[in-house]
Amino acid sequence: MTMNAFALYEGSYSVDGSKKFLPFNPETDDPKSRPGSLFIYVQPFLVKTNKHLMVLDTGLGQRAANGQLLIHENIRRAGYQPEDVNLVLMSHLHYDHSGGMTDGTQLAFPNAEYVIQRGEWENAYSKPSASYRTEIFDIVQRSGNIHFVEGSGQLTDDISYELTGGHCEFHQVFTIKNAGKTIFFGGDILPEPEQLLRRFIAKYDFDGRKAMQLREEYGHKAALEHWLCLFYHAKSTAMGYVEENEGRFKIVTV
Repeated sequence: MTMNAFALYEGSYSVDGSKKFLPFNPETDDPKSRPGSLFIYVQPFLVKTNKHLMVLDTGLGQRAANGQLLIHENIRRAGYQPEDVNLVLMSHLHYDHSGGMTDGTQLAFPNAEYVIQRGEWENAYSKPSASYRTEIFDIVQRSGNIHFVEGSGQLTDDISYELTGGHCEFHQVFTIKNAGKTIFFGGDILPEPEQLLRRFIAKYDFDGRKAMQLREEYGHKAALEHWLCLFYHAKSTAMGYVEENEGRFKIVTV
Protein backbone atom coordinates (compact mmCIF):
# COMPACT_ATOMS: atom_id res chain seq x y z
CA MET A 1 0.00 0.00 0.00
CA THR A 2 1.27 3.48 -0.84
CA MET A 3 1.34 6.41 1.57
CA ASN A 4 -0.81 9.34 0.48
CA ALA A 5 -0.96 12.96 1.65
CA PHE A 6 -3.74 15.50 1.13
CA ALA A 7 -3.75 19.26 1.76
CA LEU A 8 -6.88 20.37 3.64
CA TYR A 9 -6.93 24.01 2.56
CA GLU A 10 -8.79 26.26 4.99
CA GLY A 11 -8.28 29.67 3.40
CA SER A 12 -6.22 32.85 3.66
CA TYR A 13 -6.38 35.29 6.54
CA SER A 14 -4.98 38.47 8.01
CA VAL A 15 -3.96 38.46 11.66
CA ASP A 16 -3.17 41.54 13.71
CA GLY A 17 -1.59 42.09 17.10
CA SER A 18 -4.74 40.93 18.87
CA LYS A 19 -4.31 37.51 17.17
CA LYS A 20 -7.70 37.79 15.46
CA PHE A 21 -7.84 35.88 12.19
CA LEU A 22 -9.98 37.60 9.55
CA PRO A 23 -10.69 36.04 6.12
CA PHE A 24 -8.66 37.79 3.47
CA ASN A 25 -9.06 37.33 -0.27
CA PRO A 26 -5.86 38.58 -1.95
CA GLU A 27 -7.74 39.00 -5.23
CA THR A 28 -10.41 41.35 -3.89
CA ASP A 29 -9.26 42.69 -0.49
CA ASP A 30 -6.79 45.55 -0.05
CA PRO A 31 -3.88 44.78 2.31
CA LYS A 32 -3.74 48.50 3.18
CA SER A 33 -7.14 48.10 4.85
CA ARG A 34 -5.49 45.77 7.40
CA PRO A 35 -2.57 47.87 8.74
CA GLY A 36 -0.09 46.04 10.93
CA SER A 37 -1.39 42.63 9.87
CA LEU A 38 0.35 39.46 8.74
CA PHE A 39 -1.24 37.60 5.84
CA ILE A 40 -1.22 33.83 6.05
CA TYR A 41 -2.65 30.77 4.36
CA VAL A 42 -3.81 27.85 6.48
CA GLN A 43 -3.86 24.21 5.45
CA PRO A 44 -3.75 21.18 7.72
CA PHE A 45 -2.85 17.84 6.17
CA LEU A 46 -4.26 14.34 6.04
CA VAL A 47 -1.84 11.41 5.68
CA LYS A 48 -2.91 7.80 5.05
CA THR A 49 -0.54 4.93 5.73
CA ASN A 50 -1.20 1.22 6.05
CA LYS A 51 -1.70 1.68 9.82
CA HIS A 52 -2.95 5.21 10.34
CA LEU A 53 -5.21 7.93 9.06
CA MET A 54 -3.69 11.01 10.62
CA VAL A 55 -4.27 14.76 10.69
CA LEU A 56 -1.24 17.04 11.00
CA ASP A 57 -2.31 20.20 12.82
CA THR A 58 -6.00 21.10 12.71
CA GLY A 59 -6.42 24.61 11.31
CA LEU A 60 -8.59 27.36 12.71
CA GLY A 61 -11.76 25.30 13.04
CA GLN A 62 -13.57 27.28 10.36
CA ARG A 63 -17.06 26.22 9.24
CA ALA A 64 -18.24 25.35 5.75
CA ALA A 65 -21.45 26.84 4.32
CA ASN A 66 -23.43 23.88 5.68
CA GLY A 67 -22.22 24.54 9.23
CA GLN A 68 -19.87 21.56 9.33
CA LEU A 69 -16.22 21.93 10.23
CA LEU A 70 -14.34 22.79 7.06
CA ILE A 71 -11.59 20.31 7.94
CA HIS A 72 -14.24 17.56 8.11
CA GLU A 73 -15.61 18.52 4.72
CA ASN A 74 -12.12 18.52 3.23
CA ILE A 75 -11.38 15.08 4.66
CA ARG A 76 -14.58 13.75 3.09
CA ARG A 77 -13.59 15.29 -0.26
CA ALA A 78 -10.33 13.36 0.00
CA GLY A 79 -12.37 10.16 0.27
CA TYR A 80 -12.19 9.51 4.02
CA GLN A 81 -14.32 10.04 7.13
CA PRO A 82 -13.32 12.20 10.12
CA GLU A 83 -14.35 9.37 12.44
CA ASP A 84 -11.64 7.18 10.90
CA VAL A 85 -8.79 9.52 11.91
CA ASN A 86 -6.81 7.73 14.63
CA LEU A 87 -3.91 10.17 15.14
CA VAL A 88 -3.75 13.95 15.37
CA LEU A 89 -0.14 15.17 15.34
CA MET A 90 0.26 18.68 16.74
CA SER A 91 3.40 20.66 15.93
CA HIS A 92 2.36 23.26 18.53
CA LEU A 93 -0.79 24.77 19.97
CA HIS A 94 -1.06 28.29 18.52
CA TYR A 95 -4.66 28.97 17.56
CA ASP A 96 -4.17 28.83 13.78
CA HIS A 97 -2.92 25.25 14.24
CA SER A 98 -5.20 24.07 17.04
CA GLY A 99 -8.59 25.69 16.47
CA GLY A 100 -9.92 22.58 14.73
CA MET A 101 -9.00 20.20 17.55
CA THR A 102 -12.60 20.38 18.73
CA ASP A 103 -16.07 20.80 17.27
CA GLY A 104 -17.85 23.04 19.71
CA THR A 105 -18.01 21.08 22.96
CA GLN A 106 -16.52 17.79 21.76
CA LEU A 107 -13.46 16.44 20.00
CA ALA A 108 -13.33 16.97 16.25
CA PHE A 109 -11.67 13.55 15.98
CA PRO A 110 -13.18 11.43 18.77
CA ASN A 111 -11.36 8.22 17.82
CA ALA A 112 -7.90 9.77 17.60
CA GLU A 113 -4.99 10.19 19.97
CA TYR A 114 -3.84 13.82 20.08
CA VAL A 115 -0.03 13.84 20.16
CA ILE A 116 1.25 16.96 21.94
CA GLN A 117 4.55 18.05 23.48
CA ARG A 118 4.01 18.20 27.25
CA GLY A 119 6.03 21.41 27.55
CA GLU A 120 3.90 23.13 24.91
CA TRP A 121 0.74 22.10 26.76
CA GLU A 122 2.07 23.37 30.08
CA ASN A 123 3.20 26.66 28.52
CA ALA A 124 -0.27 27.22 27.08
CA TYR A 125 -1.70 27.23 30.61
CA SER A 126 1.17 28.77 32.58
CA LYS A 127 2.10 31.56 30.16
CA PRO A 128 -1.14 33.32 29.14
CA SER A 129 -1.08 34.51 25.54
CA ALA A 130 -3.60 35.45 22.87
CA SER A 131 -1.93 32.77 20.71
CA TYR A 132 -3.44 30.03 22.91
CA ARG A 133 -7.14 29.30 23.44
CA THR A 134 -7.16 27.14 26.56
CA GLU A 135 -10.92 26.61 26.39
CA ILE A 136 -10.19 24.35 23.41
CA PHE A 137 -7.54 22.46 25.34
CA ASP A 138 -9.92 21.96 28.28
CA ILE A 139 -12.19 19.91 26.00
CA VAL A 140 -9.26 17.82 24.77
CA GLN A 141 -8.09 17.25 28.34
CA ARG A 142 -11.52 16.03 29.49
CA SER A 143 -11.66 13.54 26.62
CA GLY A 144 -8.69 11.52 27.84
CA ASN A 145 -7.41 11.29 24.24
CA ILE A 146 -4.12 13.13 24.82
CA HIS A 147 -0.82 11.37 24.18
CA PHE A 148 1.89 13.56 25.70
CA VAL A 149 5.44 13.25 24.40
CA GLU A 150 8.61 14.84 25.72
CA GLY A 151 11.72 15.74 23.77
CA SER A 152 12.38 13.75 20.61
CA GLY A 153 11.58 10.12 19.94
CA GLN A 154 9.72 7.44 18.04
CA LEU A 155 5.93 7.48 18.29
CA THR A 156 5.39 4.32 16.21
CA ASP A 157 7.51 2.20 13.90
CA ASP A 158 6.97 4.72 11.11
CA ILE A 159 6.40 8.06 12.89
CA SER A 160 9.09 10.04 14.70
CA TYR A 161 8.91 13.43 16.40
CA GLU A 162 11.64 15.95 17.12
CA LEU A 163 11.55 18.81 19.60
CA THR A 164 12.90 21.82 17.73
CA GLY A 165 11.94 24.98 19.59
CA GLY A 166 12.54 27.93 17.31
CA HIS A 167 9.05 29.10 16.46
CA CYS A 168 7.87 28.56 20.02
CA GLU A 169 9.71 27.02 22.96
CA PHE A 170 8.30 23.49 22.57
CA HIS A 171 7.60 23.30 18.85
CA GLN A 172 8.00 19.84 17.29
CA VAL A 173 8.21 18.38 13.77
CA PHE A 174 7.21 14.95 12.46
CA THR A 175 8.74 12.50 10.02
CA ILE A 176 6.63 9.67 8.61
CA LYS A 177 8.29 6.76 6.82
CA ASN A 178 6.03 4.24 5.14
CA ALA A 179 5.89 2.21 1.92
CA GLY A 180 9.36 3.37 0.90
CA LYS A 181 8.49 7.08 1.15
CA THR A 182 9.28 9.79 3.69
CA ILE A 183 6.95 12.67 4.55
CA PHE A 184 8.21 15.61 6.61
CA PHE A 185 5.88 18.01 8.40
CA GLY A 186 7.77 21.02 9.71
CA GLY A 187 4.86 22.96 11.21
CA ASP A 188 6.00 26.56 11.65
CA ILE A 189 9.69 25.74 11.37
CA LEU A 190 9.22 25.07 7.65
CA PRO A 191 5.77 26.60 7.00
CA GLU A 192 6.14 27.65 3.37
CA PRO A 193 8.65 27.16 0.53
CA GLU A 194 9.53 30.86 0.46
CA GLN A 195 11.08 30.61 3.92
CA LEU A 196 13.42 27.93 2.65
CA LEU A 197 14.33 29.77 -0.53
CA ARG A 198 15.53 32.90 1.24
CA ARG A 199 17.40 33.39 4.51
CA PHE A 200 15.70 35.61 7.05
CA ILE A 201 14.93 35.85 10.74
CA ALA A 202 11.21 36.14 11.46
CA LYS A 203 10.20 38.53 14.23
CA TYR A 204 7.26 36.35 15.22
CA ASP A 205 9.47 33.36 16.13
CA PHE A 206 10.44 32.65 19.74
CA ASP A 207 14.05 32.21 18.59
CA GLY A 208 14.25 33.55 15.05
CA ARG A 209 17.92 32.72 14.48
CA LYS A 210 17.44 29.11 15.57
CA ALA A 211 14.33 28.79 13.38
CA MET A 212 16.29 30.06 10.38
CA GLN A 213 19.10 27.59 11.04
CA LEU A 214 16.62 24.73 11.43
CA ARG A 215 14.98 25.57 8.11
CA GLU A 216 18.32 25.20 6.38
CA GLU A 217 19.14 21.95 8.20
CA TYR A 218 15.83 20.38 7.24
CA GLY A 219 16.15 21.70 3.71
CA HIS A 220 19.50 19.90 3.35
CA LYS A 221 18.07 16.66 4.75
CA ALA A 222 14.95 16.90 2.60
CA ALA A 223 17.02 17.27 -0.56
CA LEU A 224 19.48 14.53 0.39
CA GLU A 225 16.88 11.98 1.48
CA HIS A 226 14.10 12.89 -0.98
CA TRP A 227 11.48 13.87 1.58
CA LEU A 228 8.02 15.01 0.56
CA CYS A 229 7.58 18.24 2.56
CA LEU A 230 4.18 19.49 3.72
CA PHE A 231 3.96 23.30 3.96
CA TYR A 232 1.24 24.42 6.37
CA HIS A 233 1.23 28.12 5.43
CA ALA A 234 2.09 27.81 1.72
CA LYS A 235 0.52 30.29 -0.68
CA SER A 236 0.44 27.87 -3.61
CA THR A 237 2.80 24.90 -3.21
CA ALA A 238 1.29 22.86 -0.38
CA MET A 239 3.50 19.81 -0.97
CA GLY A 240 6.82 19.44 -2.70
CA TYR A 241 10.26 17.90 -2.89
CA VAL A 242 13.38 19.94 -2.18
CA GLU A 243 16.29 20.09 -4.59
CA GLU A 244 19.61 21.72 -3.70
CA ASN A 245 22.27 22.99 -6.07
CA GLU A 246 25.36 24.86 -4.82
CA GLY A 247 23.62 25.84 -1.61
CA ARG A 248 20.46 27.07 -3.30
CA PHE A 249 17.13 25.34 -2.77
CA LYS A 250 14.35 24.71 -5.25
CA ILE A 251 10.92 23.20 -4.65
CA VAL A 252 9.61 20.60 -7.09
CA THR A 253 5.83 20.38 -6.85
CA VAL A 254 3.97 17.10 -6.62
